[in-house]
Amino acid sequence: MLTIIDKYILKRYLATFAVMLLLFIPIGIVVDVSEKINKMLENKVPFLEIALYYYNFTVYFANSLFPIFLFLSVIWFTSKLANDTEIIAILSSGISFTRFLRPYIIGASIVSVFVLLMGFFVVPAASEGFNNFRYTYLKGGGKEAMRGDNTDVYRQINDNEFIYVNSFNTESKTAFNFSLEKFKNEKLVHKITASRIKWNPKDSTYTMYDYTKRTVGELNDKIEKLPQKDAVFTFDLEDLTPVVYIAETLSLGKLNAFIEKERERGSSNINVYLVVLYKKYSVPVSAFILTIIAVAVSSMKRRGGMGTNLAIGIALAFAFVFFDKIFGVLAEKSSIPPMLAVWLPNIAFGILAIYLLRNAKR
Repeated sequence: MLTIIDKYILKRYLATFAVMLLLFIPIGIVVDVSEKINKMLENKVPFLEIALYYYNFTVYFANSLFPIFLFLSVIWFTSKLANDTEIIAILSSGISFTRFLRPYIIGASIVSVFVLLMGFFVVPAASEGFNNFRYTYLKGGGKEAMRGDNTDVYRQINDNEFIYVNSFNTESKTAFNFSLEKFKNEKLVHKITASRIKWNPKDSTYTMYDYTKRTVGELNDKIEKLPQKDAVFTFDLEDLTPVVYIAETLSLGKLNAFIEKERERGSSNINVYLVVLYKKYSVPVSAFILTIIAVAVSSMKRRGGMGTNLAIGIALAFAFVFFDKIFGVLAEKSSIPPMLAVWLPNIAFGILAIYLLRNAKR
């Protein structure tokens, strides 16, 4: 059962976190508007699309900076409790420091479950809308830039077939210097090449130009050449290079299926997708770690008052976000296992939390 003190602290925990979000999100929107207003006017973006963009921006922004908001809110109200000598009164009544932490842990549990569910179901849709708007109206290169590198793409589309295109245009659904190789028992069965291949959305077929098919025989190869040929394939040209932020836009089930599909194809971006997946779990866990650090740092009444606690809190919060981003990039660009890279900040700050908590108990 929660006592009156537990309810009091839990209420302050959740209310301060909500106020922190409501305080900083409008500031973020104002800054974003001031930076992008000229681009929006230049591209004549409809008002409804702008309104939807800022809804998605709110969700995306809050999710990205959630650790900072939570950390600062806990330090803020705990410092106020310490300055008003409320913590001294609570501990002097015989309540242990570990027992004092109970409402904080309950609050962290509520926030982490909320963030976990948001990350699974709400943030992906918001991320898709946010990024689509940026690449469509605000970034140079437009929709072509969504696809990253569209040159020299080599993909495995199933267990036996591999395709290659020198380059392709997502707007016209056309790829150039196309080839498809089919193997059986590690031996080449046939190879199809074309100078150009175009997707036909009306009948879901492909048209190949300067078509050549070489079928490998035991004694002689059979070669078929046509200036143009229509065919049906099991891949979509857009699957060759998905949008650069595709993993962020998928719910948990779809993301797992997408990663498995890309792993079978031998995608070079698999680490990028794994980082997104693992962060869906690591970010909610950080709520507990940051809460414990914040309480340990701000529960003592300091000579500098609340300002000193806030300065320490801001430094630690930005250090956490900095290391989180750095290790995320390292996992994407180097040989560091994605799971290790994503969880390292939590591990490091978890050790710090244990150390600070022991000192605070003294």
